[in-house]
Amino acid sequence: MNITRSKREHTEAERADGLGGGTLGRRSVLGGVLGGLAAVPVLYSVGSGTPALAASAVRPRSVRAVAGDLMRGPERRYHAPLLIPRTRLVLPAGVKALPVLDYYHRPRVASAGSAWPYMTACDGTTVDASVIPERGAPTRIAILSRFTEGWYELIHANGRADRVTWDAGKLPFLWLYGEFGATKESPYHERFYALALQPMSRNPYPRSTAIH
Repeated sequence: MNITRSKREHTEAERADGLGGGTLGRRSVLGGVLGGLAAVPVLYSVGSGTPALAASAVRPRSVRAVAGDLMRGPERRYHAPLLIPRTRLVLPAGVKALPVLDYYHRPRVASAGSAWPYMTACDGTTVDASVIPERGAPTRIAILSRFTEGWYELIHANGRADRVTWDAGKLPFLWLYGEFGATKESPYHERFYALALQPMSRNPYPRSTAIH
């Protein structure tokens, strides 16, 4: 996985690498607390002319991967003040967004998705998910799929662009989590304003059987 920035600046994005099974919960968003996980090798390239830095967390020898394991690439988290309204998230053409329903209690994907950049936010409204909204906008959580190429680009209002690439053959899904200050329950209390993105080998959520 490569991360290229248009300027040599420190980023507010945080990284958490992991491999494991099950679904994603708010603990992984807040602190990257994912027990019993092994990681995949990661390659970062920051700025033009900057040597790539290899970072790898080795799988415990006592743990073996089995068919159906959820393999995750590094998670990138973007926060204010770098992440502000009108920041744009650009993805390859043809991507599909499957909303994650009831994320904080019984997370599952909706029975139907939509063509990126449109998706259903947690309050049921349809939003253009390629544009970061004003504070107080509803939470956006989705599994993005149909990547023919593994990349996304975050274009900041200050002109900086962060481009992240990965092997879409191995990690054909991208988890998107956008919390923009609308969630009142603990531990958010309308304070969080962040975007998290993480490539994955499969959809980690069961499909909803409810009618929408």
